[in-house]
Amino acid sequence: MNSLFASTARGLEELLKTELENLGAVECQVVQGGVHFKGDTRLVYQSLMWSRLASRIMLPLGECKVYSDLDLYLGVQAINWTEMFNPGATFAVHFSGLNDTIRNSQYGAMKVKDAIVDAFTRKNLPRPNVDRDAPDIRVNVWLHKETASIALDLSGDGLHLRGYRDRAGIAPIKETLAAAIVMRSGWQPGTPLLDPMCGSGTLLIEAAMLATDRAPGLHRGRWGFSGWAQHDEAIWQEVKAEAQLAPVKAWLSIALILRFGQRRTGDSTCTH
Repeated sequence: MNSLFASTARGLEELLKTELENLGAVECQVVQGGVHFKGDTRLVYQSLMWSRLASRIMLPLGECKVYSDLDLYLGVQAINWTEMFNPGATFAVHFSGLNDTIRNSQYGAMKVKDAIVDAFTRKNLPRPNVDRDAPDIRVNVWLHKETASIALDLSGDGLHLRGYRDRAGIAPIKETLAAAIVMRSGWQPGTPLLDPMCGSGTLLIEAAMLATDRAPGLHRGRWGFSGWAQHDEAIWQEVKAEAQLAPVKAWLSIALILRFGQRRTGDSTCTH
């Protein structure tokens, strides 16, 4: 069983907990900004593919006390990184939080990067390269007071980026928040839904995906597990195939509305 963490917008934690439990997650624990949960490898991929509310799915790797920059370096290096990275995988570090020792997030990220690279070179293994734009692995570190929490971001880009939009309008609502609004509204598929001030149509698109049982992750091209050494491609392909075959309960009216709004929304897939 994997111990996992799903982050979400504040106020949506209980809704996310219910969603994860419906997917098969166990030992769900709500905290501010997310839900801790457990699941097997299939559940990891199902949560990535099917969660409409999670911002990211993380694989926590450990914590360390940080009273000096050396503490951070040694705490990160204590993790067995050579069992986390596929050979040749690139990575990037996202560091957030400050304390009396680490007063700059870029400096914190550099110390984490150095610790990971040195973990490979000390075993006479090729060092992984940094790719800030499109890394195979994203390492997230949160520093709160004297405690640093280290995790792999299995999502890659935020899960609100569904992959169905070629371009975004001005200040669009995030897809994860739009899905939450639809769920909380009490609307049921099969009944009319009107958004007269829809802007780029995100609320209606998310409602249509709910109505048609369309997996929100189905159109995403990149994931954060591509360079993860424990990635199981066979299970991932099964989860993906199941999502593609999910029952579609669409109505002609939905198809017509989406076709009419395709140019406005920037949605390249709504006519499928």
